[in-house]
Amino acid sequence: MLIKQTESVSENDVTPEAVYRDRRRFMRMALAGGALAAAPLAGAKPSFVADAPVQTGPAWLSQRIEEAQAQQTPVEDKLTPYEHVTSYNNFYEFGYDKSDPAKHASALKPHPWKVEIAGHAEKTGRFNLEDLLGKVTLTERVYRLRCVEAWSMVIPWVGFELGELLKQFQPSSKAKYVAFETLYAPEQMRAQGSAFSTIDWPYREGLRMDEAMNPLTLLAVGLYGKVLPNQNGAPLRLVVPWKYGFKSIKSIVKIEFTEKEPPTSWNISAPNEYGFYANVNPKVSHPRWSQASERRLPSGLFSPNIIDTQMFNGYGEQVAHLYKGMDLRKYY
Repeated sequence: MLIKQTESVSENDVTPEAVYRDRRRFMRMALAGGALAAAPLAGAKPSFVADAPVQTGPAWLSQRIEEAQAQQTPVEDKLTPYEHVTSYNNFYEFGYDKSDPAKHASALKPHPWKVEIAGHAEKTGRFNLEDLLGKVTLTERVYRLRCVEAWSMVIPWVGFELGELLKQFQPSSKAKYVAFETLYAPEQMRAQGSAFSTIDWPYREGLRMDEAMNPLTLLAVGLYGKVLPNQNGAPLRLVVPWKYGFKSIKSIVKIEFTEKEPPTSWNISAPNEYGFYANVNPKVSHPRWSQASERRLPSGLFSPNIIDTQMFNGYGEQVAHLYKGMDLRKYY
């Protein structure tokens, strides 16, 4: 499926399409630490983690990812190097430091994996991940990821449209929203058992039904042509590229069709700071910082790589109609 890119960048900011298309050569270069020839600093190892592990996963999943359809549009933004994508993460189930997920996520056991489908739908139950993936088409798409903390990445995900999966369960007319839950397993996710945690586990997120069915909304099982690393949300994570990163819930074990807006973890913790919609909006500041610009990784002291933030993270042409008539300062 063609995903139209609505924002262009200068010629110097383009990763050559030929490099992206040749996945095997691209991966060899990237994982060797010298690649993404069009991206400066790609060969520099991030200081926060010495070596982020490369996930292998079960053979059936690796094969499906390898066979994923390539994105049908040119890669416009520089890709964030694999080492940075897998070493600089927010995954608070493993700790609050950016390096904690890569350090501690090896305790997570993402295979085998089951997902519960519940709520207002004709078909519900618990399903093996391989059975769910057997009925969808995997594609490889490059999306911008914009964190609410004002840093960003550009990541080649492998996954499938959430709407393609949801349709199979025949949601009823009462299904106005889709709710998600992360795995709750303190023995695997060390911070879930911490007495100092400020989050009411398990982590919860949600989308309005039309947001969930939008073709941009992805459930990812891989990145950079490899099985999704634990620290990035293995084995199944949501990717909603026009929203702040905390909406893209990781290690999903439950998807529920609901009639009412579902509670979400950060909105529960700090409702004045984190709204349900969490659309990227440079005109609406966080109470403690501006959202008008962002730090695109990789960056450093002498090359901070600060860029202007785009409305809806640059995906307005595909999603702005979802919020027609809404006050986006109120529904933040």
